[in-house]
Amino acid sequence: MNAASEPASSPSALNHKALERVAQWLKRNGAIRVRKTDKRRVLRDRYPAGLLTEAELEALLE
Repeated sequence: MNAASEPASSPSALNHKALERVAQWLKRNGAIRVRKTDKRRVLRDRYPAGLLTEAELEALLE
């Protein structure tokens, strides 16, 4: 069953107030995560230690 492709069968399935609360939460918290993302840390976590030199890391960040 693919719930995304089927229409909601009851009015309670899409509670407008609940959707508003989720939207408000995303407005308050969603953008904060993006701003706090440290690109240097993401690259260091993604690749094995010692694979990239400082110069290569700086070039990727630019």
